[in-house]
Amino acid sequence: MGLDRVVIGTRGSTLALWQADHVAALLRAAHPSLVVERSIIVTTGDRTGPAWEAGGKAVWVKEIEAALLAGEIDLAVHSLKDVPAELAPGLVLVAIPPRADARDALVSRDGVTLANLPAQARVGTTSLRRVCQAKALRPDLRLEALRGNLDTRLRKVADGLVDAAILACAGLDRLGLSHYINERIPIERMLPAIGQGALAIESRAADERVRLLCRVLASEEAEITVTAERALLHHLGAGCRTPVAGTARLQQGELEVLGLVGRPDGGILLRERLAGPPSAAQALGRALAEALLARGADRILAEFR
Repeated sequence: MGLDRVVIGTRGSTLALWQADHVAALLRAAHPSLVVERSIIVTTGDRTGPAWEAGGKAVWVKEIEAALLAGEIDLAVHSLKDVPAELAPGLVLVAIPPRADARDALVSRDGVTLANLPAQARVGTTSLRRVCQAKALRPDLRLEALRGNLDTRLRKVADGLVDAAILACAGLDRLGLSHYINERIPIERMLPAIGQGALAIESRAADERVRLLCRVLASEEAEITVTAERALLHHLGAGCRTPVAGTARLQQGELEVLGLVGRPDGGILLRERLAGPPSAAQALGRALAEALLARGADRILAEFR
């Protein structure tokens, strides 16, 4: 492709298109002579539904990565939480832009918080991670699979098909839907998905031109936190079909990493926390995974493989 042109590959959902257009705008601002186009690619996940039913994180990126490797697109923009711990050979993450709110959001029909939902309330989510943590907080809740794009999920709450839904704050904020959020659930109560709130820019490892174009969009803080989280994910050998949560945050020059593995019924939740220098992000993520595995996380994860 031309030196002054790049093509971004993306899924076709409203949120995915917003993310691709956001990165395109950042690239144009950084490189005024650059022509940025987008190519919409339908993934397995778009056709099959929730990843925990359909085969893990790769269902959201496999076709896009194939287009990258074939040279049909120059870069891809993903929600980082949808990206497997191991990329397809020959591909790399070249930049993580500044991160949005990583927390989960409760959207409820009656405007109440998670703690104030009525007994036996129906709560929609497609995430085993959210299921196990919600059940631990409120064993009485009825957790139901909530499929569809963001608009569809919000409509199901409004129409009373469920009493509430747990969604990502980042997606709602990015699409101008923050007014639907009744509670931004503190991470101390509900750990988010690994990579939640972060965008990932992926390209071919050998494409130095695209790497240099994209590096100006990178956030040092986002890349440090993501490094720790993905090291945790990789060392656990976990994916979308496992009840695993984790996040990292920089506070007063220290990197704090939190992780969780639980049973979907909420009966067992293994939590660990480590902190250290930001330069040790990858080592902290691995050490946190080791701590969880030592407490029996491997036995829980084995049930989902």
